[in-house]
Amino acid sequence: MSDGALIAASRPQITAIASLDPEPARQSEVDLRPHVAYQGTPIGLANRPRPALTELVAGVDRLSGWDDSRLGRPAVMADDLFVVPFFAKTFRGGSRGQPFTFALVTDRGEMTGRLHGLHEWRDSPFTGFCFNVTADARRGHAFHLNRYGLYAWNRAGMLRAKLDTGSKTFKPLTHFTLHSCSPTGELLLIHNKQHLILRISAPDDLTDLATTVEEALRTYARQRTALKKRATPVNWHRTQTAVLHRL
Repeated sequence: MSDGALIAASRPQITAIASLDPEPARQSEVDLRPHVAYQGTPIGLANRPRPALTELVAGVDRLSGWDDSRLGRPAVMADDLFVVPFFAKTFRGGSRGQPFTFALVTDRGEMTGRLHGLHEWRDSPFTGFCFNVTADARRGHAFHLNRYGLYAWNRAGMLRAKLDTGSKTFKPLTHFTLHSCSPTGELLLIHNKQHLILRISAPDDLTDLATTVEEALRTYARQRTALKKRATPVNWHRTQTAVLHRL
């Protein structure tokens, strides 16, 4: 947590509220950072938040004990609540089925739960390395998109919607990356090849998400075709003067 914004003239003081690993990995005194503190002193070495997140879910990764695990980008779910994704080690031959956790962490560093409802194999984010989680802080909703579906949770961490990309309707989602959620609750999806951004206004009731996304994908397909005829891109790169089009 920072006490202000990062600007060119100054760097804010940062207070660490949680840690991924219980012990530092090959740290020395030179790794201490005076602008990042825990309990009033620079964080590093033995001075770190405990218990670590991997300690709280130690039984989830029975194979490697979260050794060489990675921390994803946290998402703000509310003023006092964050979604913190972390993942077990990856393997060159494939990592589908490896453990992962989307932890719910308060602004005091307490893990109060997790986002439920994902299967390690059938919903694995390791396929395609789709680890991003985003959140609508205004309504307390969290979202995740990977090769197997688009998922939505409420503030309690209960899965309220799953759009299966195995279906013809939502298969186009496999070509998108979920980037972020706007302050007004719009999901921003980036097409991986066509260099286009799709905005989807997430509904207040997550049970209506399927209808909303289905209509958004149909609209995207129509407007993309029209834009392609008008802008004549080369390999989906537009070479003329750029004009902003809302999809």
